[in-house]
Amino acid sequence: MTSLGETLRNARETKGLSIESIARETNIARRYLAALESEDFSQFPAEAYVLGFLKNYADFLGLNSGELISLFKMIKLQEQPIPMKELLTKRTGRRKPLPVVIGLLAVLAGAGSGIYFLLSPKQTGTSAEAEEHVPTDYTLDAGMLEQRFYAGDSVTVPLGSERYKFVLTSLGEVVTLTTPSGNLILDLLQTVTVDMNNDGADELEISLEDYSRNASLAGAWIRFTRTSGFANGFAAGSDPAAAAGENTAAETPAETRTAGARTVFTSGTPYPFTLQAAFQGYCMFRWEILREAGRQNRNEQYYARGGELNIQAQNGIRIWVSNAAAVKIQAIGGGRTQPVELGSPGEVVVADVAWGRDDAGGWRLAVTRLEQ
Repeated sequence: MTSLGETLRNARETKGLSIESIARETNIARRYLAALESEDFSQFPAEAYVLGFLKNYADFLGLNSGELISLFKMIKLQEQPIPMKELLTKRTGRRKPLPVVIGLLAVLAGAGSGIYFLLSPKQTGTSAEAEEHVPTDYTLDAGMLEQRFYAGDSVTVPLGSERYKFVLTSLGEVVTLTTPSGNLILDLLQTVTVDMNNDGADELEISLEDYSRNASLAGAWIRFTRTSGFANGFAAGSDPAAAAGENTAAETPAETRTAGARTVFTSGTPYPFTLQAAFQGYCMFRWEILREAGRQNRNEQYYARGGELNIQAQNGIRIWVSNAAAVKIQAIGGGRTQPVELGSPGEVVVADVAWGRDDAGGWRLAVTRLEQ
């Protein structure tokens, strides 16, 4: 029979995930995740922490958390020794009920606190988890770096012989990055460009993709992208690839945006919306929520004629369809309904339907085709 720790580790490795990446996504300290996989429960301050973290870890991996919690309780029960005094002492006379009552009350109190911990709403960051986060410095070596960052984390961007460091210093009403040229302020879904070496060309683009002012301990999802000006930032002869005539511009991701985004809604502020899909024929349809903590999972299903699907999102949705004409999509939000055109019959389409800033400083929900 597979043990509790082996079940967790096998599920994680099957999904190709590291403990470090899961720690960032779940806000559970790495040492606690490792302790669960090694069944070293002495690392936890109390049993309630084990139950809570075990439930969250199991749910994240798609395992049955109830079965794993029951397995943990069996392990703890087997570890408790039988008191030798109870085995050797001859019991005589009527036993006083007070110790029994006290013991039962203690057990009930412990069980009640554990149940409350499991049933209470999950917090995006507890004090124990926040204390465990160690600031990390990442390096933007390739074209793009996109992930969840926490206070104290930093990104170092090499350019020529210089290295420019961007530090996430504040998560308040807005997100503040400390840069070599001063503080950089970002609001949700805002994108800014940076001229790192003051040569008149922007070498870096920074976008705040997901952030909740009421849950700053959950961090912020930020994307750092090297722009076309990055290659021009190298001094002549300072970059071996440039000297050899190679392309030093930002590497192209697997999916890149194309020009000509089509506007669906405009608004002074972004609001939640729904994509309503009605399938007119057979097609494979895949979708994932963009820039929302805990909702980055991808969903995929084969639909037949007559199938329907409603997808709700705060910021954006990425969709992939094997036949653009096989599905009719409309966006619903703010009391309005607008069609979303994807492409022609037989065309495979990948597109983002997401909120972004417009040229006037307002917001627009737009459809942006992606190249695969």
